[in-house]
Amino acid sequence: MNLRKKNENWLMAVLLMLLIAVSSLAWGQKKPSAPAPKPAPKPAAKPAAPAHPATAGHATAGHTTTPSRTTTTGTRNGTTSRTGTTNRPGTMGKTGTTTRPGTVGKSGGAGMGKPGTGGKPGTTTRAANRTPPGRTVALKGGGKASIRPNGQIRSIDRNGMHIEHGMHGGRTVVSEHNGARIVTTGRHGGYVQRPYAVRNGHTYVQRTYVVNGRPYARVYRSYYYGGHPYYGYYPGYYYHPGFYGWAYNPWPAPIAWGWGWGGAPWYGYYGGYFAPYPVYPTAAFWLTDYLLSASLQAAYAAQAEANADAAAQANASAAPADNGGQTQAADNSNAVTLTPEVKQAIADEVKAQLAAEQAAAAAPAASGAAPAAASSSGAPAGATQTAANGGDVPAALDPAHTTFVVASDLAVVADGQECGLTQGDVLTRLDTTPDADQKVTVLVTASKKTDCASGKQVAVSVDDLQEMHNHFQEQIDDGLKTLAEKQGTGGLPKAPDTSTSAGEMPPPPPDTSAAAALQNQQAAADQTEAAVSKEAFSQGS
Repeated sequence: MNLRKKNENWLMAVLLMLLIAVSSLAWGQKKPSAPAPKPAPKPAAKPAAPAHPATAGHATAGHTTTPSRTTTTGTRNGTTSRTGTTNRPGTMGKTGTTTRPGTVGKSGGAGMGKPGTGGKPGTTTRAANRTPPGRTVALKGGGKASIRPNGQIRSIDRNGMHIEHGMHGGRTVVSEHNGARIVTTGRHGGYVQRPYAVRNGHTYVQRTYVVNGRPYARVYRSYYYGGHPYYGYYPGYYYHPGFYGWAYNPWPAPIAWGWGWGGAPWYGYYGGYFAPYPVYPTAAFWLTDYLLSASLQAAYAAQAEANADAAAQANASAAPADNGGQTQAADNSNAVTLTPEVKQAIADEVKAQLAAEQAAAAAPAASGAAPAAASSSGAPAGATQTAANGGDVPAALDPAHTTFVVASDLAVVADGQECGLTQGDVLTRLDTTPDADQKVTVLVTASKKTDCASGKQVAVSVDDLQEMHNHFQEQIDDGLKTLAEKQGTGGLPKAPDTSTSAGEMPPPPPDTSAAAALQNQQAAADQTEAAVSKEAFSQGS
């Protein structure tokens, strides 16, 4: 009995152990290695994060900039970003919105600004590629030459002489000789700059310009800013403050003015680019057309001279001449390119200059007053002064001045390709911090058909911008002289007192040796180019 009970207990224990073993084996086969992840919910469209102010090399002119990871970078015109929206070239805005060309989006990124305004200075991107295409040749005996891809010389630096060729055949030569700075432009123009005088702690230089054999002198004040030398135009005299007020404020009624340009070749050639105002409510608009017409006449003359030089060289080599921009007359007859917004920006600069000269005219001459910087509204800025007063910011970098009219032939780089700027094109400075080459980024807000396309961002030297502003001031003073002579006639309203008073430093008589110095430099540049051409091309062959 006991033995039977023991056997039953043993059998139950064996069966229990077998049951446990089988259950464990089955569980081990069914157990997963890890819990399956739950599917993640589809994220909602994420708005673009505010873009930080772009830095050098982060943007290329003419392409969209990356405000967030959801936006496609470097898109071509009209392409759609990944979020389904379309950004126009060169703009930055919130994801999901479309900004106008050149506007500053709400994301805080920097754009180009509306035509003629240039956006907020100091926040723009740098042009991604500022190096012109081609090659650089080291010259025997020192110096270098820059050669364009088509084999033409872009620039030469040798024996203290710098030679620069524009895109339309013009040439600029700069050298220093016996303390004089000699600058030739084309074959029949340029200036010679010499030390003039020191008065009230200010250093002045004399510039004698020679245009088509006619010399005239101007006074400039020299100074340093950021360790770099600049030269600022200084008026030789001022009108009575009331005359500037007459020019600044609205006239009793708008006037029509017949300029007499109808038969002028330059006017017909640039008829598609420039159209004068039909009427003038104030002298600021009259002066705007005055300086633009003078710039375009200079551009036409410079191109004609370059074409003549090209034809002469072609005849000498029995090769067909390249007529440059003159072959594009039909293109320049298209719709007016100088928009009302761009002309308004120039007129605002004119008003600022009128207000500045009025403030200087009201100051005692002995104080050494020079034109004060003016706010965008045109009212004098009081304590703020332009760089002509000394160590303050030059007009080329002054936030009060953002619009510049090109005064000479320049070659710049846009989207990695070289293009030209000529007299009468309009630029808007986008930043105020020069790079290592003393250049800042500008927007081409208006240009002729044969020049850099409007809307492109390019790098221009601060020196060139300063010369544009100097030339702008000179043309305004020339226009004021014409207004003072013609006021009260031909429909112009009568002006108050047009008497003048001398500035701190009256201009000297023209330098009688200037014409010869310019001619000698032209001859030296011709010899240098001939020698360098042989050497450079032999290295490239």
